[in-house]
Amino acid sequence: MTAASGRSAAASADAAAADTASVADGAAALDMLLIEAALGSGRRFFPGRSAVRLARALAARPGVVATRAQSLAGELARIAGGTSGVTATAKDRRFADRAWTGNPALRRVMQAYLATSEAALSLLDEAALDWRDAQRLRFALTSLMDALAPSNNALLSPEAWKAAIDSGGGSVVTGTRHLLSDLASPPRVPSMVPAGAYAVGTDLAVTPGSVVVRTPVFELIQYSPSTETVRMRPLLIVPPTINKYYILDLAPGRSLIEYLVGQGQQVFVMSWRNPDARHASWGLDAYVQAVLDAADSVTEISGADALHLLGACSGGILASLAAARSAAVQDAGRRLASLTLLVTMLDQARADAVGALVDASMADAAIAASARQGYLDGRRLAEVFAWLRPRDLIWNYWVNNYLLGKEPARFDILFWNADTTRMTAGLHRDFVRAAASNALASPGALTVLGRETDLGQVDLDSYVVAGVADHICPWQSCYRSGQLLGGKTRFVLSTSGHIAALVNPPDGKKSRYQAGDDVTAEPGDWQQAAQTLQGSWWPDYAGWLAERSGALLPAPAAPGSDRFRVIEPAPGSYVRAA
Repeated sequence: MTAASGRSAAASADAAAADTASVADGAAALDMLLIEAALGSGRRFFPGRSAVRLARALAARPGVVATRAQSLAGELARIAGGTSGVTATAKDRRFADRAWTGNPALRRVMQAYLATSEAALSLLDEAALDWRDAQRLRFALTSLMDALAPSNNALLSPEAWKAAIDSGGGSVVTGTRHLLSDLASPPRVPSMVPAGAYAVGTDLAVTPGSVVVRTPVFELIQYSPSTETVRMRPLLIVPPTINKYYILDLAPGRSLIEYLVGQGQQVFVMSWRNPDARHASWGLDAYVQAVLDAADSVTEISGADALHLLGACSGGILASLAAARSAAVQDAGRRLASLTLLVTMLDQARADAVGALVDASMADAAIAASARQGYLDGRRLAEVFAWLRPRDLIWNYWVNNYLLGKEPARFDILFWNADTTRMTAGLHRDFVRAAASNALASPGALTVLGRETDLGQVDLDSYVVAGVADHICPWQSCYRSGQLLGGKTRFVLSTSGHIAALVNPPDGKKSRYQAGDDVTAEPGDWQQAAQTLQGSWWPDYAGWLAERSGALLPAPAAPGSDRFRVIEPAPGSYVRAA
């Protein structure tokens, strides 16, 4: 899924590896993301009945409240007297300016904020609520405290004052203009990349290829070989349905598709249509059938005896269901050679922070909201992704864009993230229901194209990739995805997040990953025992594919076939549709 993500690229590999547990606790399950996108992110600030239960719990523990209040009062007194030792951590960039420690008034403001935040979270921990209420309130409280940080206040921020003085007030004018522009249309969050910073087909999605199939649901792109010989069995990529496909063909040197083509792999990718209200009825059946249709086209064009199927995020769910469908009907004409899942969560079972925000009534309300419009607006999803990490993705840009009056930096991943798509009401409904009931993990619980689904029937070699710092699909859940499949699984854990796990070129100096061919252990045990390898997982994957791709053949002289002729050059029309 998205977004999100490039957002994870900012985290260092070392910090991510050390903080695996906390990342998983804050991860966002698919049902929560789709529900909150339909109902609005503002719900995280209003925990409702959970707040009432907190009040009752604290009223029953007056001693706990008194002790915490007394401790906070003592610390505030020390702050006022200038003897407090409260300080921000080295990783807290909000208070990096020296004025926060050098100026006595600002130092006291910062210390009071930090002491109060710690006291509030400690009081919540001591209330002894059940996990669901505790996590709902923690989400609300941390979001509120992040919003109230003095570094976000134009009157208190030393950086804002310096920028205003240095620019003769120009930063104030520019920042106000940025604010009004962002508020004018959704998603109403600070811009993370300058408008027009990149152009699809010029700067991004530039690997040479051709559109050889176009249906109402997708375009099929066949990439031009860059080697004299190619592997017999091609690879079909199923991208996420809530973002455009070119995260896998980002920029030269940062494109997984470009890399695989350069390794002699025949590569095809589906480019989903950006749907509107006319396509509201398209659900899982329509999208899984589209994957099967694309696979049939790839088989005919390539003439291969089998093909590899790769799915990313929500596209991985569709690819898995298509593989299960092919296995169920024993379709010899569409034989699959392998299945690859990138940051894909098939098993939604969890007891994490975001799962606590979901219940049946919210799911029904979210489904009804998208049904009224006919689709889920991708800009609402972009807003949800941003609020998953508000300190980095909201308030960091709030300061940069509005208080300092600066343009955000150019970053290809964030440009892709802002290039949103819609999701049909039918697919939104089916994803929410399947995720909320964890239907993919239960054989027979989900019916697709008239047949009950059993992922255990997918008796294929599989390659499963996860990011240890993924805040969208926690790696432990991705690991369990491999356990649901019936064949042999190679699991790769990248020291990165949701998007950085995909955009992981071999020249990354800090890249490393863990890999193993046995997924029978519990996730934590696997992580302790798995071998750590330096570099990107891309070369490992290319080698894994090559072993299963058959003989080398002369590269095709032209794209398409007699029946599937070239329609237009890549990246096609669907990816450019707003």
